[in-house]
Amino acid sequence: MELDAAQLPRSLDDLDASAINTNYALSAGLNPAKDAIAQEAAKSPYVNLLAVREQDKDKPWVAKLVKAYHSEEIRKFVLAEFKGSVLAGF
Repeated sequence: MELDAAQLPRSLDDLDASAINTNYALSAGLNPAKDAIAQEAAKSPYVNLLAVREQDKDKPWVAKLVKAYHSEEIRKFVLAEFKGSVLAGF
């Protein structure tokens, strides 16, 4: 049965299983790291990317953004915010 992604957590009592995106699971009070029956591997091909326009790629602010995003502080934030269910892909 196809449902809107935001409805999946609310529908669990009526389903045998469901594939729920992490953001919807967390907002519904689920912890994907503990409540999931399966998760993607850490080497999953699905990662978030930083993208900029071609004409901006060599600008100093882009290098600064990438450096900040790839920091240990952000890695810790991702682990804490997503309760271990999302891993930093850098």
